Amino acid sequence: MAREIERKFLVNDSTIIDGLDGQRLTQGYLSHDKHATVRVRIAGDRAWLTLKGKTEGHSRLEFEYPVPVSDARQMLEALCRQGVIDKTRYRLPQGELCWEIDVFHGDNAGLVVAEIELPDEDTDFARPTWLGEEVSHDPRYFNSALSSHPYRHW
Repeated sequence: MAREIERKFLVNDSTIIDGLDGQRLTQGYLSHDKHATVRVRIAGDRAWLTLKGKTEGHSRLEFEYPVPVSDARQMLEALCRQGVIDKTRYRLPQGELCWEIDVFHGDNAGLVVAEIELPDEDTDFARPTWLGEEVSHDPRYFNSALSSHPYRHW
């Protein structure tokens, strides 16, 4: 069984990504409710379908499957009615862990969020000075919510 354990924070100082190479991600949601989401994502010449369960604590079930990019593009255009997320992801290793910093574009421009995946819920990690408020449990910051209620409309 696949389990994602993740914490999410706002970023106070986005200069931390200056000089880093990022990867553009386009994603949309085929289905989302409080029990499960189904996401399609394109990153360069690769694409995936991801199924995520309800978050309990900081963890949830997660299953990911590769799909052809042409299929993913068609799904984004035809099936993601609530909107598409456009962001650039930067990776910043921290020892055994890695911060993923997402800079959002389009209707979510101005939002910069950092996520860290943990091996278990009790894992300690250093909190860099550029890290802001934790928003792990604020549903407004879930990507599925940002697709239908973009940051610029808050």
